[in-house]
Amino acid sequence: MAKRKGLLGKKIGMTRLFTETGEVQPVTIIQLGPCYVTQVKTVATDGYNAIQIGYGHKPRLNKPEAGHLGSNPPVRYLREIRTDDAAEYQVGQVIDVSVFKPGDLVDVTGTSKGKGFAGAVKRYGFRGGPKTHGQSDRHRAVGSIGSTTTPGRVFKGLRAPGHMGNRRTTVLNLEVVKVDVERNVIAVRGAVPGPTGGLLLVRNAIKS
Repeated sequence: MAKRKGLLGKKIGMTRLFTETGEVQPVTIIQLGPCYVTQVKTVATDGYNAIQIGYGHKPRLNKPEAGHLGSNPPVRYLREIRTDDAAEYQVGQVIDVSVFKPGDLVDVTGTSKGKGFAGAVKRYGFRGGPKTHGQSDRHRAVGSIGSTTTPGRVFKGLRAPGHMGNRRTTVLNLEVVKVDVERNVIAVRGAVPGPTGGLLLVRNAIKS
Protein backbone atom coordinates (compact mmCIF):
# COMPACT_ATOMS: atom_id res chain seq x y z
CA MET A 1 0.00 0.00 0.00
CA ALA A 2 1.53 3.28 -1.12
CA LYS A 3 1.15 6.65 0.55
CA ARG A 4 -2.47 7.71 0.33
CA LYS A 5 -4.11 10.91 1.44
CA GLY A 6 -7.81 11.53 1.77
CA LEU A 7 -10.48 13.76 3.24
CA LEU A 8 -14.14 13.52 4.12
CA GLY A 9 -16.57 16.15 2.92
CA LYS A 10 -19.94 16.81 1.40
CA LYS A 11 -21.20 17.43 -2.11
CA ILE A 12 -22.24 21.04 -2.72
CA GLY A 13 -23.45 20.64 -6.30
CA MET A 14 -22.48 20.90 -9.95
CA THR A 15 -21.59 23.96 -12.00
CA ARG A 16 -19.19 24.85 -14.81
CA LEU A 17 -15.86 26.60 -15.10
CA PHE A 18 -14.15 28.11 -18.12
CA THR A 19 -10.53 27.49 -19.06
CA GLU A 20 -8.20 30.18 -20.38
CA THR A 21 -9.03 29.04 -23.91
CA GLY A 22 -12.78 29.34 -23.31
CA GLU A 23 -13.45 25.62 -22.96
CA VAL A 24 -16.37 24.73 -20.69
CA GLN A 25 -15.57 22.29 -17.89
CA PRO A 26 -18.43 20.60 -15.99
CA VAL A 27 -17.31 20.41 -12.36
CA THR A 28 -18.63 19.25 -8.99
CA ILE A 29 -18.01 21.47 -5.98
CA ILE A 30 -17.05 19.52 -2.85
CA GLN A 31 -16.52 20.95 0.61
CA LEU A 32 -13.68 18.96 2.21
CA GLY A 33 -12.72 18.96 5.86
CA PRO A 34 -11.28 20.12 8.01
CA CYS A 35 -10.75 16.55 9.21
CA TYR A 36 -9.14 15.40 12.42
CA VAL A 37 -6.86 12.40 12.88
CA THR A 38 -8.71 10.35 15.50
CA GLN A 39 -6.53 7.22 15.46
CA VAL A 40 -3.18 6.09 14.06
CA LYS A 41 -2.65 2.40 13.31
CA THR A 42 0.78 0.89 12.68
CA VAL A 43 2.12 -2.58 12.01
CA ALA A 44 3.47 -2.75 15.55
CA THR A 45 0.11 -2.01 17.22
CA ASP A 46 -2.53 -3.21 14.76
CA GLY A 47 -0.75 -5.29 12.12
CA TYR A 48 -1.14 -2.73 9.33
CA ASN A 49 -0.65 0.98 8.65
CA ALA A 50 -3.65 3.30 8.51
CA ILE A 51 -5.11 6.50 9.89
CA GLN A 52 -8.66 7.17 10.98
CA ILE A 53 -10.10 10.60 10.22
CA GLY A 54 -13.21 12.31 11.55
CA TYR A 55 -15.47 14.90 9.94
CA GLY A 56 -18.62 16.83 10.79
CA HIS A 57 -20.10 17.85 14.12
CA LYS A 58 -22.12 15.62 16.41
CA PRO A 59 -23.74 17.52 19.29
CA ARG A 60 -24.05 14.51 21.62
CA LEU A 61 -21.71 11.55 21.96
CA ASN A 62 -22.32 8.34 23.85
CA LYS A 63 -19.64 7.12 26.25
CA PRO A 64 -17.85 4.76 23.83
CA GLU A 65 -17.66 7.52 21.19
CA ALA A 66 -16.43 10.08 23.71
CA GLY A 67 -13.84 7.65 25.01
CA HIS A 68 -12.56 6.86 21.54
CA LEU A 69 -12.34 10.49 20.41
CA GLY A 70 -10.73 11.72 23.63
CA SER A 71 -9.73 15.37 23.27
CA ASN A 72 -10.72 15.48 19.59
CA PRO A 73 -13.81 17.49 18.59
CA PRO A 74 -17.11 15.55 18.60
CA VAL A 75 -17.12 14.40 14.96
CA ARG A 76 -20.04 12.66 13.28
CA TYR A 77 -18.28 10.53 10.64
CA LEU A 78 -15.21 8.30 10.90
CA ARG A 79 -13.35 6.68 8.03
CA GLU A 80 -10.09 4.73 7.80
CA ILE A 81 -7.45 5.29 5.12
CA ARG A 82 -4.70 2.73 4.53
CA THR A 83 -1.34 4.42 4.00
CA ASP A 84 2.33 3.55 4.45
CA ASP A 85 3.21 6.85 6.14
CA ALA A 86 0.77 6.48 9.04
CA ALA A 87 3.58 7.00 11.56
CA GLU A 88 4.00 10.58 10.30
CA TYR A 89 0.53 11.52 11.62
CA GLN A 90 -0.48 12.35 15.17
CA VAL A 91 -3.83 12.02 16.92
CA GLY A 92 -5.55 15.39 16.92
CA GLN A 93 -3.78 16.61 13.78
CA VAL A 94 -5.92 18.70 11.45
CA ILE A 95 -5.93 17.86 7.73
CA ASP A 96 -7.40 20.39 5.32
CA VAL A 97 -7.97 20.71 1.59
CA SER A 98 -4.41 21.92 1.00
CA VAL A 99 -3.32 18.27 0.64
CA PHE A 100 -4.71 18.46 -2.92
CA LYS A 101 -3.66 20.77 -5.72
CA PRO A 102 -5.00 21.50 -9.23
CA GLY A 103 -4.10 18.73 -11.66
CA ASP A 104 -4.25 15.93 -9.09
CA LEU A 105 -6.31 12.84 -9.88
CA VAL A 106 -8.66 11.67 -7.14
CA ASP A 107 -11.08 8.83 -6.44
CA VAL A 108 -14.43 9.94 -5.00
CA THR A 109 -16.54 7.50 -2.96
CA GLY A 110 -20.14 8.10 -1.93
CA THR A 111 -23.59 6.55 -1.76
CA SER A 112 -25.43 6.74 -5.06
CA LYS A 113 -28.93 8.19 -5.28
CA GLY A 114 -31.64 5.68 -4.46
CA LYS A 115 -34.11 5.09 -7.30
CA GLY A 116 -36.35 2.55 -5.55
CA PHE A 117 -37.62 -0.53 -7.35
CA ALA A 118 -36.82 -0.29 -11.07
CA GLY A 119 -37.39 -2.50 -14.09
CA ALA A 120 -34.64 -3.92 -16.25
CA VAL A 121 -35.10 -1.28 -18.96
CA LYS A 122 -34.31 1.54 -16.53
CA ARG A 123 -31.91 -0.41 -14.34
CA TYR A 124 -29.73 -2.01 -17.03
CA GLY A 125 -30.77 -0.43 -20.31
CA PHE A 126 -32.60 -3.45 -21.74
CA ARG A 127 -34.39 -2.66 -24.99
CA GLY A 128 -37.55 -4.61 -24.12
CA GLY A 129 -39.56 -6.97 -26.28
CA PRO A 130 -41.12 -6.55 -29.73
CA LYS A 131 -43.88 -3.99 -30.13
CA THR A 132 -45.97 -6.03 -32.57
CA HIS A 133 -46.91 -9.59 -33.60
CA GLY A 134 -49.34 -10.05 -30.76
CA GLN A 135 -47.18 -8.66 -27.97
CA SER A 136 -49.44 -6.62 -25.70
CA ASP A 137 -47.72 -6.53 -22.30
CA ARG A 138 -44.08 -7.51 -22.95
CA HIS A 139 -42.73 -4.15 -24.13
CA ARG A 140 -40.48 -3.60 -21.09
CA ALA A 141 -40.07 -7.18 -19.90
CA VAL A 142 -36.75 -9.03 -19.53
CA GLY A 143 -37.76 -12.00 -21.67
CA SER A 144 -36.79 -15.56 -20.90
CA ILE A 145 -34.48 -16.04 -17.91
CA GLY A 146 -34.47 -19.84 -17.64
CA SER A 147 -32.39 -22.59 -19.13
CA THR A 148 -33.26 -26.17 -20.07
CA THR A 149 -32.53 -29.27 -18.02
CA THR A 150 -28.91 -28.18 -17.75
CA PRO A 151 -28.36 -26.35 -15.45
CA GLY A 152 -32.06 -26.37 -14.59
CA ARG A 153 -31.90 -23.25 -12.48
CA VAL A 154 -31.41 -19.48 -12.71
CA PHE A 155 -27.86 -18.32 -11.99
CA LYS A 156 -27.20 -15.84 -9.21
CA GLY A 157 -26.51 -12.28 -10.30
CA LEU A 158 -28.94 -12.36 -13.23
CA ARG A 159 -29.81 -8.86 -14.36
CA ALA A 160 -33.47 -8.41 -13.48
CA PRO A 161 -35.84 -5.85 -11.94
CA GLY A 162 -34.94 -4.85 -8.37
CA HIS A 163 -33.66 -2.14 -6.05
CA MET A 164 -31.71 0.50 -7.97
CA GLY A 165 -29.14 2.85 -6.48
CA ASN A 166 -28.41 3.62 -2.82
CA ARG A 167 -25.10 1.74 -2.97
CA ARG A 168 -21.52 2.62 -2.15
CA THR A 169 -20.04 3.86 -5.42
CA THR A 170 -16.55 5.05 -6.39
CA VAL A 171 -15.67 7.17 -9.42
CA LEU A 172 -12.00 6.90 -10.38
CA ASN A 173 -9.47 9.38 -11.75
CA LEU A 174 -11.36 12.67 -11.53
CA GLU A 175 -9.17 15.71 -12.12
CA VAL A 176 -8.96 18.42 -9.47
CA VAL A 177 -9.61 21.66 -11.37
CA LYS A 178 -9.55 24.20 -8.54
CA VAL A 179 -8.69 24.33 -4.83
CA ASP A 180 -9.91 27.04 -2.44
CA VAL A 181 -8.04 26.59 0.86
CA GLU A 182 -9.78 29.47 2.64
CA ARG A 183 -13.23 27.95 2.07
CA ASN A 184 -12.13 24.28 2.24
CA VAL A 185 -13.60 23.70 -1.22
CA ILE A 186 -12.36 21.87 -4.32
CA ALA A 187 -13.79 21.53 -7.81
CA VAL A 188 -13.37 18.21 -9.63
CA ARG A 189 -14.11 17.67 -13.30
CA GLY A 190 -17.16 15.50 -13.85
CA ALA A 191 -19.91 14.06 -11.65
CA VAL A 192 -19.61 12.31 -8.30
CA PRO A 193 -22.01 9.87 -6.59
CA GLY A 194 -24.85 10.91 -4.36
CA PRO A 195 -27.22 13.82 -3.79
CA THR A 196 -26.40 17.38 -2.79
CA GLY A 197 -25.19 17.35 0.79
CA GLY A 198 -24.18 13.68 0.63
CA LEU A 199 -21.08 12.43 2.44
CA LEU A 200 -18.03 11.87 0.21
CA LEU A 201 -14.59 10.39 0.71
CA VAL A 202 -11.96 11.89 -1.61
CA ARG A 203 -8.60 10.14 -1.93
CA ASN A 204 -5.68 10.48 -4.31
CA ALA A 205 -6.19 8.11 -7.25
CA ILE A 206 -4.96 4.57 -6.74
CA LYS A 207 -4.83 3.75 -10.48
CA SER A 208 -3.42 7.00 -11.83
